[in-house]
Amino acid sequence: MRITLAQVNPTVGDLDYNLDMIERVWTEHDTTSDLIVFPELVTTGYPPEDLLHNKQFIRDTENRVEQLMEFSKTKKSAILIGTPQDINGQLYNAALLIGGGKIIGQTAKHHLPNYGVFDEKRYFVSAKDFASIEFMGQKLGVLVCEDMWFPDVASKLKDNGAEILVSLHGSPFEIGKHNRRLTQARARVAETGLPLLYVNQIGGQDDVIYDGSSFIMDKEGNITSQAKPFKEDILSQNSAHHPQPEAEEQIFMAATLGLKDYMRKTGQKQVLIGLSGGIDSALAAAIAVEALGANNVHAIMMPSHFTSQESLDDAADCAKRLDISYEIISIATMVDAFVKDQPETSGLAHENLQSRLRGLTLMTKSNMTGAMVVTTGNKSEMATGYATLYGDMCGGYNPLKDMYKIQVYKVCDWYNETHGDKIPQNIITKKPTAELRPNQTDQDSLPPYDILDGILERLIEHDLSPKEIIDQGFGKETVEKVAHLLKIAQYKRQQSAPGAKITTRAFARERRYPIANGYK
Repeated sequence: MRITLAQVNPTVGDLDYNLDMIERVWTEHDTTSDLIVFPELVTTGYPPEDLLHNKQFIRDTENRVEQLMEFSKTKKSAILIGTPQDINGQLYNAALLIGGGKIIGQTAKHHLPNYGVFDEKRYFVSAKDFASIEFMGQKLGVLVCEDMWFPDVASKLKDNGAEILVSLHGSPFEIGKHNRRLTQARARVAETGLPLLYVNQIGGQDDVIYDGSSFIMDKEGNITSQAKPFKEDILSQNSAHHPQPEAEEQIFMAATLGLKDYMRKTGQKQVLIGLSGGIDSALAAAIAVEALGANNVHAIMMPSHFTSQESLDDAADCAKRLDISYEIISIATMVDAFVKDQPETSGLAHENLQSRLRGLTLMTKSNMTGAMVVTTGNKSEMATGYATLYGDMCGGYNPLKDMYKIQVYKVCDWYNETHGDKIPQNIITKKPTAELRPNQTDQDSLPPYDILDGILERLIEHDLSPKEIIDQGFGKETVEKVAHLLKIAQYKRQQSAPGAKITTRAFARERRYPIANGYK
């Protein structure tokens, strides 16, 4: 049997787009395939969230499945698709094998994930049947995403005659995730003695990124073919093996894909970036250029009385190297006018005023031009509240939101090595500063970033207590300060723009802490 894996990029809710995509791929590979396998919930895009509570949405999705059944009458091959299926008022995360004008076989997801970015128990009923699907004289054991991560489903499918495992996924990206997938796939292969075909969607959906990286594994656990990461790709038994890039390239590709798809799927084309002469805005601009093209990126430098000539020079140099349009709009007179009217403005209020006037300038430009503002705060800043609400947090999407500051530096080094020093070296090597008061640096308020990120990673990714982190050798006062900052900044994060998920615990669906929180 000739099986083709279609690693595609569906759009959540755009049923016609997804239907056309399935039919196009089917047509293109009909003569070279017997079965074309698409990802989990490919008809709706993943995750459709509360669209699944909309009865008309379910009926419209079922109508598209009927259209595929009609379309199948003109095709030699069949397809295996993921789709929601209503059976007697109960909704399943199903997989349907369609060919010759009918549904040849069907199954549904057994293990419904309800952690991290997943809320499937909110929508679906768990399947109880473990029957394999017979096609062309061969029995397929179909796994739907989470089912591959547990031994019971594959084992029961083998008991029911399955001769090959086929696994449909909407598996989000995070650093190190693909190796964990391979570990689970090899475990299922070892337990059953069956080869396994894994197909994953690609694309950005709000804060979640899907990296694809579909693969074919033989019954010895060897990868015989692997699809390109972060790109649409078609995989067959005779396809090439595309290795996983290094971590920094994966992070850059994920952030780029996230911004690109956010713009495309929301119908936007151009962005504005406040280019400060610092490393975060420089990397955000580089990502935007990669995602949208330099002609769709416009940078604005907004100096105040405290902005150094070095920052002005670095911002201009960066814009030139990235080949993006660039202008300077001073906020100095705006600050003076506000302080003249409100002369008591000082200290932190004066610092935040500058940031908010920059945000106001960008959002006004956005209204005038229709370009979306890209915000540039990294995860270390978002964690500690070292970002100004309604100031530098203004924007529609943040490609750096889940990158720790140390990761920002590493990605910039990788980017310059592979793209030819597009980010000026001085931006990477100079001390980071918000330049909101004389001689200010980030380390006036925060510990050095290597220490800060080490503490934050333990607090956020590993849920360690401050005491456990102190016991690992970090300073008591520093740990308690960082933990306090993380807690009190929750209200800011809940108002922040979406951004590409990179780590295991992004500030969106995966870390849902209450704002009013008395636990210490």
